[in-house]
Amino acid sequence: MLKELLCEYNLPSLPQNDVRKNCLEIMQKYEFGCIPEKPETLMWETLDASDTSFGGGKTVPTTVRLYGTLRNGREYSFPIRVCIPKDAKKVPFFVHMNFRPNIPDKYQPTEEIIDNGFAVLSFCYNEVTSDDGDFTNGLAGAFFPDGQRKNPQDPGKIALWAWAAMRVVDYAQKAFENELDFSNIAVTGHSRLGKTALLCGAYDERFKFTFANDAGCAGDALERNKTVFKNNGRGETIKDITKNFPYWFCPEYLKLAEKNSAELPFDQHFLLVCTAPRYLYTGMSELDYWADQRNQFMGLYAASEYYKTLGLPGLICPDRLPFTGESFAYGNVGCHFRPGLHSQNRTDWLGYMNFFKIHMN
Repeated sequence: MLKELLCEYNLPSLPQNDVRKNCLEIMQKYEFGCIPEKPETLMWETLDASDTSFGGGKTVPTTVRLYGTLRNGREYSFPIRVCIPKDAKKVPFFVHMNFRPNIPDKYQPTEEIIDNGFAVLSFCYNEVTSDDGDFTNGLAGAFFPDGQRKNPQDPGKIALWAWAAMRVVDYAQKAFENELDFSNIAVTGHSRLGKTALLCGAYDERFKFTFANDAGCAGDALERNKTVFKNNGRGETIKDITKNFPYWFCPEYLKLAEKNSAELPFDQHFLLVCTAPRYLYTGMSELDYWADQRNQFMGLYAASEYYKTLGLPGLICPDRLPFTGESFAYGNVGCHFRPGLHSQNRTDWLGYMNFFKIHMN
């Protein structure tokens, strides 16, 4: 059934050679913009480590400010929150892009993450650069001194948030050589930050695991053949998302808004295959119609077919669309389809951690 359903999408073929390299170039050219180069310098200072009783002393949430100099000579900085299990030795860890700086938070069950043997290093995306069309503040202002993007492939906000997540790993490698396991790093985020996690995991091979939650349009959901739901509208399209959030993407992406989806030179499986041969897992929600759950799953299935050409187990699942409450965790590609609304909750995190434990070294 799934192979036949995938054929109905008439997806463009992946590049024949250097698949990851060429797909990354295509996604940066047409959708996200070019990921900026690494900074010239990276430094940090501890701002707060006063909550020594968190979780009964399981961890000390620590706020650290990362700062340094870009290649254009301008300075950048943003705060992150570090939660590492007490007496940790080579523990796997998540880099979590969050909507708020809180520890714990409704999007991040910190104590449960610690209890499962993981560390989590998180940041609030708005503290990196604002979620709007203003390119004068924060990291955006450092890259664009006059606040203007002049080239079609200049990065949007998603690419800048992804860049920040990569710098968190740079910091961790210098600060926690003995405490953290750098062979088992995951990146995760929800919604717009799920899209960011997919780009980050595609671009930076240090992330062995990519967990994208409710990423939807411009994330894991295919653009072709958008699902029309009885009494619940249809899945979000490029035209919708660029009307509401044009600044998330490179200027070139806006030109695709009026195109028929069949004319696009790519679809989102070009992004998803860039995690291969590493591990990819997505979370989908039963009532998140705007994300288009069918197209999310079929995007993952299309990527899974590429994993199989590498001799890897892709998505191991029944030959049908998923039922509510199901999860598939035993291939290099996995997912869950939970009940409920567009959110990142405890069920999602339990799915991530289960997949992580199955496949980590």
